[in-house]
Amino acid sequence: MPDFFADSVFLRPPRSRSGQPTLSREQIVKAAIELLDAEGPAGLSMRKLGTRLGAGATSMYWHVTNKDELLELAVDEVMGEAYVPEPGDTGWRIGLSVWANGMHAMLLRHPWVTGLLGTRPTLGPNAMRMGERAVTLLTVAGFEGLEISHVMSLVNAHALGSAATQNAVVVATRNAGVPITDLAARLEPYLDKLAPDHPNYDKWRRENRASTLDTVKIWDEGFAFGLDRILDGLAQWLEAKKRA
Repeated sequence: MPDFFADSVFLRPPRSRSGQPTLSREQIVKAAIELLDAEGPAGLSMRKLGTRLGAGATSMYWHVTNKDELLELAVDEVMGEAYVPEPGDTGWRIGLSVWANGMHAMLLRHPWVTGLLGTRPTLGPNAMRMGERAVTLLTVAGFEGLEISHVMSLVNAHALGSAATQNAVVVATRNAGVPITDLAARLEPYLDKLAPDHPNYDKWRRENRASTLDTVKIWDEGFAFGLDRILDGLAQWLEAKKRA
């Protein structure tokens, strides 16, 4: 059975540049991300990637030994799209907000990442840089020990959960071939039948029907609302801790 950590592409000693093919690792990873964005992990194969690049297997296997390593590299590459400010540039609250929004936006651009996080160790340069900055930002703010890990997990979970839900709805509507507003309209007769048994929900639904049709606005506002409440709670908890 392969070792979860020892098999990481980032732990393998660098190969000699002697005999290195013209095709670079950066080119391979870029093409892999394009395939992943279009077709997801199931649509990525070394054969398909080679065809896309117009390269033989030898060129690709020089840099990666299998698809798992390729996915590891792709995940770290897109992690570089999220930014964590330096502590001296801003306070911890704005810093976490920038990070969370960056993660959320990245996960919406690359839905395939959600299902891969946690399946392999995140040891790449972009993930490690993000972790280093986040730990520094939170340490300066006054968080300590495992509190830092818990805060990072909380912020990540909000970004992941929000993006995963939004991506799932996007895929469902794409597969159905109709706008989400049409799908919602098809549910109206069923919800009307249920109204007598769920009066409070029905009242809320009718009062907010127009607002709920703008799904993009709901998603954006919902993510921002949840993030603000998380940061409010952390700020209150941190202040209480400092007074204790």
